[in-house]
Amino acid sequence: MKKLKTFLSCLLVVGLQVNAQSARPVYLDPSEPIEKRVEDALSRITLKEKVDMCHAQSKFSAKGVARLGIPEVWTDDGPHGIREEVFWDEWSGAKWTNDSCTAFPALTCLAATFNPDVALLYGKSVGEEARYRNKTVLLGPGVNIYRTPMNGRNFEYMGEDPYLSSRMVVPYIQGVQQNGVAACVKHFALNNQEYMRDHINVNISDRALYEIYLPAFKAAVQEGKAWSIMGSYNELRGQHCCHNDLLLNQILKTEWKFDGVVISDWGGVHDSDQAVQNGLDLEMGTSTDGLTNNGGVAYADYYLANPFLKGIELGKYTVDQLNSKVTRILRLIFRSTMSKDRPFGRFVSPEHSAAALKIAEEGIVLLKNNRQLLPVTVGKYKKIAVIGENATRSVTLGGGSSSLKVQYEVTPLEGLIAKYGKENIVYSRGYASERSSKKKAKQLIVPSDSLINAAVETAKNADVVVYFGGLNKNPNQDSEGSDRKSYELPYGQDKLITALLKANKNLVVMLVSGNAVAMPWVNEVPVILQTWYLGSEAGNAIAGVLSGEVNPSGKLPFSFPKKLDDNGAISFGKESFPGDSINEYYKEDILVGYRWFDTKKIAPLFAFGYGLSYTSFEYGKITTDKKSYNPDETIKVSFILKNTGMKDGAEAVQVYASQAHASVIRPAKELKAFKKVFLKTGESVTVELEIKVQDLAFFNEVTHAWSVEPGEFILRNAASSAEVKSNVSIKVL
Repeated sequence: MKKLKTFLSCLLVVGLQVNAQSARPVYLDPSEPIEKRVEDALSRITLKEKVDMCHAQSKFSAKGVARLGIPEVWTDDGPHGIREEVFWDEWSGAKWTNDSCTAFPALTCLAATFNPDVALLYGKSVGEEARYRNKTVLLGPGVNIYRTPMNGRNFEYMGEDPYLSSRMVVPYIQGVQQNGVAACVKHFALNNQEYMRDHINVNISDRALYEIYLPAFKAAVQEGKAWSIMGSYNELRGQHCCHNDLLLNQILKTEWKFDGVVISDWGGVHDSDQAVQNGLDLEMGTSTDGLTNNGGVAYADYYLANPFLKGIELGKYTVDQLNSKVTRILRLIFRSTMSKDRPFGRFVSPEHSAAALKIAEEGIVLLKNNRQLLPVTVGKYKKIAVIGENATRSVTLGGGSSSLKVQYEVTPLEGLIAKYGKENIVYSRGYASERSSKKKAKQLIVPSDSLINAAVETAKNADVVVYFGGLNKNPNQDSEGSDRKSYELPYGQDKLITALLKANKNLVVMLVSGNAVAMPWVNEVPVILQTWYLGSEAGNAIAGVLSGEVNPSGKLPFSFPKKLDDNGAISFGKESFPGDSINEYYKEDILVGYRWFDTKKIAPLFAFGYGLSYTSFEYGKITTDKKSYNPDETIKVSFILKNTGMKDGAEAVQVYASQAHASVIRPAKELKAFKKVFLKTGESVTVELEIKVQDLAFFNEVTHAWSVEPGEFILRNAASSAEVKSNVSIKVL
């Protein structure tokens, strides 16, 4: 009998275990649909736990529900590489020894590739690094439109054209999120300057908003299926964008059906009522310096923390409002950290170095190559003078939140020495960008004339001079937190370039920047390249292009004005840019970038979409599959492209559209298709592109809808916005 009781007891225990397994909570079962898991988890979380999920618990994280095994949400900068770990309550680095990342090129360089396949590679690679570091959310990419050359954060974005940005951001997001890491597309919206960014109130027409500043975000949501969006600091029509009813409730969540999480920018929240009611889901970085009120705001006192909880208890806010936010946060967690399909990541791998190199090589833009001075093949010259601070300066540090702690960075000088041999390279600094630190205040600063004179002597005795200048990531240049103060090159570089030209006519100017700059010497300098901030593989990419082992194929993602007043926004004066510190009016409206230059017939210094090659391409006449189209049809465009030069190379072909007779003002032309085509020397191919008739629409402010008017449209194939090859007329019925 005793044995029987023991046996029955064992059966009971086994039965209970089986029962327990079969009763496993739905939210913990990765085989269940996400929406079912979200609903189940939501039903188990207490009111206080839900509120805790809606605000930060540290500089870069928010609470999960430890009691239920629901993990925290960990965010991290940034779009160009995974930022170093910081202390729990501080911005300063935690001094880990295993958090040095791969630096990928800045997003201006990615946009300059005009290659969505490279954007996918970029997203996949940076996403793998974020996954390895166990991040839930990658704070990027940025797709704010390049409105003026003065914005300090332009280098983080994808240029002036909404179509180009849209086509490049979608594969980037897909690449990141296939790693189980959420892309957080930023800054939504109209964060187009750093001056007074925390409150400047943008006044803009619906047409400009929908046609220029929203398309990349819309593509990110509807095509890229982004899991999160970051609000911007500025105001739109009197409401801060991190809790803006028009942007977040009406457009993002209602019109676009966004089902992800709206995350505030750090310090972008200002009011509990608006944060609760106007679409914000997760509040980060509200003036917090720690867990107490000493020196800052305690996490429990965030607008979506205790004020939110007390408001619910008093009946001011509803549980439904809270559940809506928590539902989105849970959905994010189940898509990322708690996904059964989440792969392992990789960090600073050879594959990532190769990806960074490829992106950099494809993004470098050859602006000028008179006398065919380039390429400088190995062995062509005995002595190469490398001049300029940017040849040796780290360009992965500084610039604000995109500053990186990298495992390695090949500087341009190091890349050229590796390519041409140390015995063939001589270096001179030429200019100095910074004065000594306070600790070295007594140290003498070398006068700029002394640096120029030394550089000139170096240049005189060289066969070719390669100058590395441009901007850097100091304040008031390419940097978060401040805008540029001048369109000219800083630190006396124009004087230096002029002096170098007099010393040696074989001058190659390499511009390192994320912005257009003035070039008073443009007609005299034989060779100019735009090299961006290229990340870890900068030196190797530059050496490859300079030597001709890589044929440059980048195209400018924004226009270079001859003078600053030629820019549309700036031409209207302070009221239009940078505003009066309270309001700003986008008076150029839809005519941003090349739309302004083309429509107003102002010649740019270098046009949008422009870039040379070491080979040449011949464009055939553009044709369409038929002459008339219904509004729901797709136009099939084709033309022959031939490599007529002596080197294999790639050309980013572009197709622009314009409406012959419209009831509203329309730009002279707008980019509607592009494709990067790789051809061997002598090879030709028929390039085929598609344009939806609906993509020819304008935003109708009367009907609040997109309108395609019947009538004639002109399609043009082009090498840039200023270099049209041929055109064809079609009719929309």
